Amino acid sequence: MDAKVQQTIDILAEEFPEPKSELNFNSPFELLVAVILSAQCTDKRVNIVTPKLFAVADDAFSMSQLDLSVIEDIIHPCGFYHNKALFISNMSKDLVERFNGEVPSDIDSLRTLAGVGRKTANVVYAVGFGGQAIAVDTHVFRVANRLGLVHANNVYDTEKQLMNVLPHDKWSDCHHYLLLHGRYVCKARNPQCGKCPLTHLCEYYAKGEEN
Repeated sequence: MDAKVQQTIDILAEEFPEPKSELNFNSPFELLVAVILSAQCTDKRVNIVTPKLFAVADDAFSMSQLDLSVIEDIIHPCGFYHNKALFISNMSKDLVERFNGEVPSDIDSLRTLAGVGRKTANVVYAVGFGGQAIAVDTHVFRVANRLGLVHANNVYDTEKQLMNVLPHDKWSDCHHYLLLHGRYVCKARNPQCGKCPLTHLCEYYAKGEEN
């Protein structure tokens, strides 16, 4: 493994010694719903909304029976509630019809569910089932490219390049390292370079783009 990559992982491991999702959930189904809701929404807001939703329906069977209007009304604060409600409803029906209501534990099956793309499937596989996957959201995309771990123009290429440079047994941890670092330090606007422990390894900082 490249020395820069190893240094980056070691430093981020010290910064975030127990990397994990900040979404609250009690089952793979609740996690899947929460991840769908988290698109273009903060985990904090999702965690406010999901207890209200799961109090009404906390499994695929009960969720698939809810009227869309009920789901929409509850998840409205998460934004894009029409699409998200439809995704959650159709995903729940898929689970009932094809998987006996259980969330499948493999990425390929997860990706066949309504409203579940690569990122969502990777998160559920990694967080819900302990698998190794790199889910690339806006934070991971930004941090990986700023550091120079990858040089990619889209999330798919970022995922593929990260899979090539990061050790397989660290994929899920590294996903959280990059995500959390992006959320709290390497922000999209006004990145906190002054308190970042990675500036000596960062291409973005070397170019002076933080100014």
